[in-house]
Amino acid sequence: MALVLRIAMQFVGILLSLLGWVLSIVTTYLPHWKNLNLDLNEMENWTMGLWQACVVQEEVGVQCKDFESFLGLPAELRISRVLMFLSNGLGLLGLLVSGFGLDCSRIGETQQDVKKRLLILGGTLLWTAGVTALIPVSWVAHVTVQEFWDERIPEIVPRWEFGEALFIGWFAGFSLLLGGCLLNWAACRTQAPLASGSYAVAEVQTQCAYLENGTANPSV
Repeated sequence: MALVLRIAMQFVGILLSLLGWVLSIVTTYLPHWKNLNLDLNEMENWTMGLWQACVVQEEVGVQCKDFESFLGLPAELRISRVLMFLSNGLGLLGLLVSGFGLDCSRIGETQQDVKKRLLILGGTLLWTAGVTALIPVSWVAHVTVQEFWDERIPEIVPRWEFGEALFIGWFAGFSLLLGGCLLNWAACRTQAPLASGSYAVAEVQTQCAYLENGTANPSV
């Protein structure tokens, strides 16, 4: 039963990590980190991302313009670019390393200690990718809140608000965090010593087959 639970946690962790990694990439390139609605012209909405600013007009459609200068951007946008790229890279590396460490992986079947270390390393990389994704999203949200409630800005001046990309980024970061924690938890669970490496491989493959078919092992 412990083996079935550990393999199930590995699959759930990998799926959550994969979902978080894909959403972090989407968040990186979405031009909806900030939204601005003009009271004087309700038919015109502005959005801003890490790479470009867009204006949405009902008659014209969507028009976007890329930021020309990296150094001319606010500090939170400059650093957010770097951190989101770092998160995407760490997420990809964590998924690859974790894939080699899964119990159902045929690579290194007789080297369970190595597979355990790879799974722990992959989970740690994914956990770090989640933190790295949450930092820029939360920082931009914090700056947006500060500017929105800044009393020095006249009330007639439009204020930026949260965009959809921030919520996607938060979900992506927490998915990577949870996925990495599940993988580390599955790798660190105690496993009773088996008679031989071939017996261990046979048992793991049997449990993986039952999980893939959606049935329970009657012998457990």
